[in-house]
Amino acid sequence: MAITAINVRNQFKGKVKEIVRGDVVSEVDVDTPAGVVTSVITTRSVDELGLKPGVEVVALVKSTEVSIARIGS
Repeated sequence: MAITAINVRNQFKGKVKEIVRGDVVSEVDVDTPAGVVTSVITTRSVDELGLKPGVEVVALVKSTEVSIARIGS
C-alpha cells in the first residue's frame, strides 16, 4: 500500500519491530525489506496510532524526517 495523498518519494512498508518510549518522544524501529528504519515521533502519536510491535506501518522518508502511518486498524 502506497500513500498517494502525500508527495513522498521513499515509502517503506514494514512492521513495527521495537518502540523505545520516552516521556515526550519515542523511537519507533520499523522492520522493512530494505532494513530497519527508525523514526523519532511524539509518544502521543505512538499512543494515538496504537503502535506496538507487529503492527503494519508505512515509513515515509523525506530528507532527514521519517513519518509513520498505520496500515489498517
